[in-house]
Amino acid sequence: MIDLGEYGARFADDPHQVYAELRERGPVHQVRTPPPGAWETWLVVGYEEARAALADPRLSKDGTKQGVYTTEDEVMGRHLLIVDPPEHTRLRSLVARAFTMRRVEALRPRIQRITDELVEEMLPKGRADLVEALAYPLPITVICELLGVPDIDRVAFRALSNEIVTPTSAGAGLAAMRQLSVFLDELIEDKRCAPPAGDLLGDLIRTRAEDDDRLSAGELRAMAFLLLVAGHETTVNLITNAVHTLLTHPEQLAALRADMTLLDGAVEEVLRFEGPVETATYRYASEPLEIAGTAIAQGEPVIIGLDAAGRDGSRYPDPHRFDVRRAPQGHLAFGHGMHYCLGAPLARLEARTALRTLLQRCPDLSLDGPPGPWLPGMLIRGVQALPVRW
Repeated sequence: MIDLGEYGARFADDPHQVYAELRERGPVHQVRTPPPGAWETWLVVGYEEARAALADPRLSKDGTKQGVYTTEDEVMGRHLLIVDPPEHTRLRSLVARAFTMRRVEALRPRIQRITDELVEEMLPKGRADLVEALAYPLPITVICELLGVPDIDRVAFRALSNEIVTPTSAGAGLAAMRQLSVFLDELIEDKRCAPPAGDLLGDLIRTRAEDDDRLSAGELRAMAFLLLVAGHETTVNLITNAVHTLLTHPEQLAALRADMTLLDGAVEEVLRFEGPVETATYRYASEPLEIAGTAIAQGEPVIIGLDAAGRDGSRYPDPHRFDVRRAPQGHLAFGHGMHYCLGAPLARLEARTALRTLLQRCPDLSLDGPPGPWLPGMLIRGVQALPVRW
């Protein structure tokens, strides 16, 4: 058993070196996660093993099947990240009817306008915390407009969302989940009674499959939660990690500035090098199985290191080198298999728009001091603040 908490700040600040040390000893390890809420679990750190595990049907996302928790413990309801087929297949098919590539592409002009407005507001100040000025308000504005969520108290919502994905304690995370659940129930009821407005949440309320199947009230709440929270948290940290990584690799930033056709590849390299989701959410062995020769008993939890896989030298030569000209195809930053992220096209579009606009409008962009601390826990990878100047 490897206690990751014993690594202290070293693991929080640079888990990549710890994952590299573990990978030298093997691709799968039994670990105790850092507090709060330390868990004993299997951790997969090798690329090939991670890719296979993400698509392995014997690794269930539904903890209720293994008695890890009950449906009564699912405060928000059952959503795509905690169910298996056929329930997962049904839910995803209903959402996919509304959450399409066409809808995402139609957002491009609006995303550009929001980005332009945020950058225009930044420019006269000469310096800013990039998280507060751009990386957070861009995706939260986009996802709220997409879902049809009225103007919300974004400071309060951000506190709730952060507490859910990077909880300071198990109790605080649960309290935030319950508070957000009440808000979403009220929002859905208001939308159910209102005329159709063409937004995603309204569409989901009215969506019916060919057999007249539709989302239940609990499923709507859970889906709204997933799209609202996951739909902005990952993108906040993708944008922040991209800017931070480029500013700490000036030769790569110069190469990108000199040839902006490298932008799409640069975003993919950021996803490989410093992806915003450090580990996938928990899976549970539905039967005894082996991963890379390591025996895992039925019911035991497994987490898959997405960022660890991105730095596996057997897949990516010189993996700790950030290179905007690299072709990091096959990275696992958005997952793999049936649970591949629905919002990947939107996250990519927002990140590319934010980076292109920022680099074009701020030619002298640089760090304005050390970044804030890295977010706690092993789910989300990103800094809490990124001071920049131009």
